[in-house]
Amino acid sequence: MKILITGAGGQLAGQLRHILNLGKSELGSIDEIYLTANVKYVNRQQLDISRLSDVLNIVDDFRPDVIVNCAAYTNVDKCETDFENAFRVNSLGPRNLAAVSRASGAKLVHISTDYVFNGKGYIPFREYDVPAPVSVYGKTKFLGEQYVRENCSQYFIIRTSWLYGMYGRNFVYTILKAAKEKGHLDVVDDQRGNPTNAEDLAYHILKVMLGEEYGIYHCTGNGECSWYDFARKIVEYADIDCTVDSMKSDKLKRAAQRPEFSSLDNMMLRCTVGDNMRQWQDALKSFISNCRL
Repeated sequence: MKILITGAGGQLAGQLRHILNLGKSELGSIDEIYLTANVKYVNRQQLDISRLSDVLNIVDDFRPDVIVNCAAYTNVDKCETDFENAFRVNSLGPRNLAAVSRASGAKLVHISTDYVFNGKGYIPFREYDVPAPVSVYGKTKFLGEQYVRENCSQYFIIRTSWLYGMYGRNFVYTILKAAKEKGHLDVVDDQRGNPTNAEDLAYHILKVMLGEEYGIYHCTGNGECSWYDFARKIVEYADIDCTVDSMKSDKLKRAAQRPEFSSLDNMMLRCTVGDNMRQWQDALKSFISNCRL
Protein backbone atom coordinates (compact mmCIF):
# COMPACT_ATOMS: atom_id res chain seq x y z
CA MET A 1 0.00 0.00 0.00
CA LYS A 2 1.30 3.45 -0.96
CA ILE A 3 0.13 6.56 0.88
CA LEU A 4 0.92 10.17 -0.04
CA ILE A 5 0.41 12.68 2.79
CA THR A 6 0.52 16.41 2.07
CA GLY A 7 1.03 19.15 4.65
CA ALA A 8 3.81 17.17 6.30
CA GLY A 9 4.83 20.13 8.47
CA GLY A 10 1.45 20.30 10.22
CA GLN A 11 0.13 18.71 13.37
CA LEU A 12 -2.23 16.19 11.74
CA ALA A 13 0.38 14.83 9.32
CA GLY A 14 2.80 14.66 12.24
CA GLN A 15 0.30 12.62 14.25
CA LEU A 16 -0.32 10.28 11.32
CA ARG A 17 3.43 9.75 11.02
CA HIS A 18 3.67 9.07 14.76
CA ILE A 19 0.93 6.42 14.69
CA LEU A 20 2.18 4.79 11.49
CA ASN A 21 5.75 4.60 12.84
CA LEU A 22 4.53 3.22 16.17
CA GLY A 23 2.14 0.76 14.54
CA LYS A 24 -0.64 1.61 16.99
CA SER A 25 -2.64 4.43 18.54
CA GLU A 26 -3.74 5.34 22.05
CA LEU A 27 -7.21 4.27 20.88
CA GLY A 28 -6.12 0.82 19.75
CA SER A 29 -4.24 -1.12 17.10
CA ILE A 30 -4.20 -0.08 13.45
CA ASP A 31 -4.71 -2.42 10.51
CA GLU A 32 -1.77 -4.69 9.72
CA ILE A 33 -1.63 -3.36 6.16
CA TYR A 34 -0.13 -0.15 7.53
CA LEU A 35 2.84 -1.98 9.02
CA THR A 36 4.28 -2.50 5.54
CA ALA A 37 2.86 0.62 3.89
CA ASN A 38 5.11 2.88 1.83
CA VAL A 39 4.30 6.37 3.10
CA LYS A 40 5.56 9.54 1.44
CA TYR A 41 5.25 12.81 3.38
CA VAL A 42 5.53 16.09 1.49
CA ASN A 43 5.52 19.63 2.85
CA ARG A 44 4.69 22.83 0.98
CA GLN A 45 8.30 23.28 -0.15
CA GLN A 46 8.29 19.82 -1.71
CA LEU A 47 4.81 20.06 -3.26
CA ASP A 48 2.76 23.12 -4.13
CA ILE A 49 -0.70 21.56 -4.35
CA SER A 50 -2.06 24.68 -6.07
CA ARG A 51 0.03 23.81 -9.16
CA LEU A 52 -1.64 21.05 -11.14
CA SER A 53 1.57 20.14 -12.95
CA ASP A 54 3.39 19.59 -9.64
CA VAL A 55 0.61 17.34 -8.36
CA LEU A 56 0.59 15.38 -11.62
CA ASN A 57 4.34 14.85 -11.46
CA ILE A 58 4.49 13.57 -7.89
CA VAL A 59 1.48 11.27 -8.28
CA ASP A 60 2.78 9.94 -11.58
CA ASP A 61 6.14 9.24 -9.94
CA PHE A 62 4.93 7.75 -6.63
CA ARG A 63 1.65 6.12 -7.75
CA PRO A 64 -0.15 6.26 -4.38
CA ASP A 65 -3.18 4.16 -3.52
CA VAL A 66 -4.40 6.87 -1.14
CA ILE A 67 -3.72 10.61 -0.92
CA VAL A 68 -4.33 12.29 2.43
CA ASN A 69 -4.53 16.06 2.08
CA CYS A 70 -3.52 17.71 5.34
CA ALA A 71 -2.32 20.88 3.61
CA ALA A 72 -4.30 24.04 4.34
CA TYR A 73 -4.01 27.80 4.81
CA THR A 74 -5.33 27.98 8.39
CA ASN A 75 -4.57 31.55 9.50
CA VAL A 76 -8.21 32.60 9.71
CA ASP A 77 -7.60 36.32 10.10
CA LYS A 78 -4.86 36.54 7.48
CA CYS A 79 -7.12 34.80 4.96
CA GLU A 80 -9.32 37.91 4.96
CA THR A 81 -6.60 39.96 3.25
CA ASP A 82 -4.47 37.23 1.69
CA PHE A 83 -7.53 35.72 0.05
CA GLU A 84 -5.82 34.77 -3.19
CA ASN A 85 -3.30 32.51 -1.48
CA ALA A 86 -6.08 31.11 0.73
CA PHE A 87 -7.96 30.29 -2.47
CA ARG A 88 -4.91 28.66 -4.03
CA VAL A 89 -4.24 26.35 -1.07
CA ASN A 90 -7.74 25.69 0.29
CA SER A 91 -9.65 25.53 -3.01
CA LEU A 92 -7.38 24.96 -6.02
CA GLY A 93 -5.16 22.52 -4.12
CA PRO A 94 -8.00 20.11 -3.29
CA ARG A 95 -9.33 20.48 -6.87
CA ASN A 96 -5.95 19.43 -8.28
CA LEU A 97 -5.58 16.52 -5.89
CA ALA A 98 -9.12 15.35 -6.69
CA ALA A 99 -8.61 15.49 -10.45
CA VAL A 100 -5.31 13.64 -10.28
CA SER A 101 -6.75 11.11 -7.82
CA ARG A 102 -9.54 10.33 -10.27
CA ALA A 103 -7.11 9.95 -13.16
CA SER A 104 -4.75 7.69 -11.21
CA GLY A 105 -7.40 5.64 -9.39
CA ALA A 106 -6.24 6.73 -5.94
CA LYS A 107 -8.58 7.40 -3.05
CA LEU A 108 -8.54 10.94 -1.65
CA VAL A 109 -8.90 11.91 2.00
CA HIS A 110 -9.45 15.65 2.28
CA ILE A 111 -9.44 17.39 5.65
CA SER A 112 -11.96 20.20 6.11
CA THR A 113 -13.35 22.29 8.94
CA ASP A 114 -16.30 23.25 11.11
CA TYR A 115 -15.86 26.80 9.77
CA VAL A 116 -17.84 25.84 6.66
CA PHE A 117 -20.94 26.47 8.82
CA ASN A 118 -22.33 29.86 9.81
CA GLY A 119 -22.51 29.17 13.54
CA LYS A 120 -26.23 29.85 13.86
CA GLY A 121 -28.19 27.44 16.02
CA TYR A 122 -27.63 25.19 18.98
CA ILE A 123 -27.94 21.65 17.57
CA PRO A 124 -24.63 20.07 16.40
CA PHE A 125 -24.27 20.23 12.63
CA ARG A 126 -24.66 16.94 10.78
CA GLU A 127 -23.17 15.96 7.46
CA TYR A 128 -26.41 16.74 5.60
CA ASP A 129 -26.67 20.30 6.92
CA VAL A 130 -26.02 22.99 4.33
CA PRO A 131 -22.77 24.96 4.83
CA ALA A 132 -22.86 28.76 4.86
CA PRO A 133 -19.38 30.00 5.82
CA VAL A 134 -18.91 33.53 7.18
CA SER A 135 -15.16 34.00 6.64
CA VAL A 136 -12.77 33.78 3.69
CA TYR A 137 -11.14 30.80 5.38
CA GLY A 138 -14.49 29.01 5.65
CA LYS A 139 -15.51 29.97 2.12
CA THR A 140 -12.28 28.72 0.55
CA LYS A 141 -12.44 25.49 2.53
CA PHE A 142 -16.04 24.92 1.44
CA LEU A 143 -15.15 25.57 -2.19
CA GLY A 144 -12.34 23.03 -1.78
CA GLU A 145 -14.93 20.50 -0.61
CA GLN A 146 -17.09 21.25 -3.65
CA TYR A 147 -14.14 20.81 -6.01
CA VAL A 148 -13.34 17.44 -4.42
CA ARG A 149 -16.92 16.25 -4.88
CA GLU A 150 -17.02 17.45 -8.49
CA ASN A 151 -13.67 16.05 -9.59
CA CYS A 152 -13.46 12.58 -8.07
CA SER A 153 -15.76 9.87 -6.72
CA GLN A 154 -13.45 7.99 -4.35
CA TYR A 155 -13.26 10.70 -1.70
CA PHE A 156 -13.57 11.09 2.04
CA ILE A 157 -14.13 14.67 3.14
CA ILE A 158 -13.42 14.77 6.87
CA ARG A 159 -14.45 17.86 8.78
CA THR A 160 -12.88 18.44 12.16
CA SER A 161 -12.59 21.30 14.66
CA TRP A 162 -10.45 22.91 17.35
CA LEU A 163 -7.58 20.56 16.58
CA TYR A 164 -4.56 20.15 18.82
CA GLY A 165 -1.71 17.65 18.85
CA MET A 166 1.91 16.98 19.72
CA TYR A 167 3.26 18.67 16.61
CA GLY A 168 3.02 22.31 15.60
CA ARG A 169 1.22 25.23 17.20
CA ASN A 170 -2.24 24.96 18.69
CA PHE A 171 -4.56 26.37 21.35
CA VAL A 172 -3.45 23.95 24.06
CA TYR A 173 0.23 24.85 23.77
CA THR A 174 -0.67 28.56 23.59
CA ILE A 175 -2.72 28.36 26.81
CA LEU A 176 -0.08 26.30 28.62
CA LYS A 177 2.62 28.84 27.77
CA ALA A 178 0.51 31.89 28.58
CA ALA A 179 -0.78 30.40 31.84
CA LYS A 180 2.76 29.77 33.10
CA GLU A 181 4.00 33.20 32.08
CA LYS A 182 1.05 35.40 33.06
CA GLY A 183 -0.85 33.65 35.84
CA HIS A 184 -4.14 35.11 34.55
CA LEU A 185 -6.00 34.66 31.27
CA ASP A 186 -9.14 36.10 29.68
CA VAL A 187 -10.74 33.73 27.15
CA VAL A 188 -13.89 34.10 25.06
CA ASP A 189 -16.96 32.22 26.22
CA ASP A 190 -19.37 32.97 23.35
CA GLN A 191 -17.99 30.50 20.79
CA ARG A 192 -18.78 26.81 21.21
CA GLY A 193 -17.33 23.80 19.44
CA ASN A 194 -15.56 20.45 19.83
CA PRO A 195 -11.92 20.22 20.94
CA THR A 196 -10.28 17.42 18.95
CA ASN A 197 -7.12 15.52 19.80
CA ALA A 198 -5.11 14.84 16.61
CA GLU A 199 -4.43 11.32 17.92
CA ASP A 200 -8.14 10.50 17.75
CA LEU A 201 -8.58 12.13 14.35
CA ALA A 202 -5.57 10.37 12.80
CA TYR A 203 -6.73 7.00 14.13
CA HIS A 204 -10.14 7.42 12.53
CA ILE A 205 -8.68 8.62 9.23
CA LEU A 206 -6.70 5.37 9.05
CA LYS A 207 -9.90 3.41 9.72
CA VAL A 208 -12.06 5.28 7.23
CA MET A 209 -9.67 5.28 4.29
CA LEU A 210 -9.35 1.49 4.15
CA GLY A 211 -12.99 1.16 3.14
CA GLU A 212 -15.14 2.37 0.30
CA GLU A 213 -17.88 4.19 2.20
CA TYR A 214 -17.16 7.46 0.48
CA GLY A 215 -18.65 10.81 1.42
CA ILE A 216 -18.54 13.52 4.06
CA TYR A 217 -17.58 12.70 7.65
CA HIS A 218 -17.59 14.77 10.80
CA CYS A 219 -14.78 13.68 13.10
CA THR A 220 -14.39 15.67 16.31
CA GLY A 221 -14.00 15.07 20.00
CA ASN A 222 -17.31 14.13 21.59
CA GLY A 223 -19.02 16.76 23.72
CA GLU A 224 -18.85 20.52 23.27
CA CYS A 225 -17.60 23.53 25.19
CA SER A 226 -16.57 27.16 24.84
CA TRP A 227 -12.98 28.32 24.38
CA TYR A 228 -13.22 29.52 28.00
CA ASP A 229 -14.25 26.04 29.21
CA PHE A 230 -11.48 24.52 27.13
CA ALA A 231 -8.84 26.86 28.58
CA ARG A 232 -9.99 26.20 32.16
CA LYS A 233 -9.60 22.46 31.69
CA ILE A 234 -6.15 22.87 30.13
CA VAL A 235 -4.98 24.84 33.16
CA GLU A 236 -6.66 22.43 35.57
CA TYR A 237 -5.23 19.25 34.01
CA ALA A 238 -1.75 20.78 33.79
CA ASP A 239 -2.01 21.87 37.44
CA ILE A 240 -0.85 25.41 36.68
CA ASP A 241 -1.47 28.19 39.18
CA CYS A 242 -3.45 30.48 36.90
CA THR A 243 -6.88 32.12 37.00
CA VAL A 244 -9.06 32.08 33.89
CA ASP A 245 -11.87 34.59 33.36
CA SER A 246 -14.42 34.78 30.58
CA MET A 247 -14.80 37.57 28.04
CA LYS A 248 -16.83 38.34 24.92
CA SER A 249 -15.54 38.03 21.37
CA ASP A 250 -16.37 41.64 20.48
CA LYS A 251 -13.56 42.77 22.78
CA LEU A 252 -11.05 41.16 20.42
CA LYS A 253 -10.09 43.07 17.29
CA ARG A 254 -9.98 40.31 14.70
CA ALA A 255 -10.33 40.54 10.94
CA ALA A 256 -12.41 37.40 10.46
CA GLN A 257 -15.79 36.53 11.88
CA ARG A 258 -15.94 33.22 13.77
CA PRO A 259 -19.01 30.98 13.99
CA GLU A 260 -20.59 31.29 17.42
CA PHE A 261 -21.67 27.65 17.40
CA SER A 262 -19.81 25.13 15.26
CA SER A 263 -20.28 21.88 17.14
CA LEU A 264 -20.32 18.86 14.81
CA ASP A 265 -22.17 15.55 15.13
CA ASN A 266 -20.14 12.47 14.11
CA MET A 267 -23.19 10.81 12.52
CA MET A 268 -21.39 9.31 9.51
CA LEU A 269 -18.76 7.72 11.74
CA ARG A 270 -21.45 6.11 13.87
CA CYS A 271 -23.19 4.76 10.77
CA THR A 272 -20.04 3.30 9.18
CA VAL A 273 -16.73 2.48 10.89
CA GLY A 274 -17.90 3.47 14.37
CA ASP A 275 -17.34 6.55 16.49
CA ASN A 276 -14.53 5.90 18.94
CA MET A 277 -13.62 9.55 19.35
CA ARG A 278 -13.08 10.20 23.03
CA GLN A 279 -14.99 12.70 25.13
CA TRP A 280 -13.02 15.91 24.71
CA GLN A 281 -12.15 16.07 28.42
CA ASP A 282 -10.70 12.53 28.42
CA ALA A 283 -8.70 13.14 25.24
CA LEU A 284 -7.37 16.43 26.62
CA LYS A 285 -6.37 14.88 29.94
CA SER A 286 -4.45 12.17 28.09
CA PHE A 287 -2.73 14.76 25.92
CA ILE A 288 -1.70 16.92 28.88
CA SER A 289 -0.22 13.91 30.66
CA ASN A 290 1.86 12.99 27.59
CA CYS A 291 2.77 16.31 25.99
CA ARG A 292 5.91 18.40 26.37
CA LEU A 293 4.94 20.89 29.08
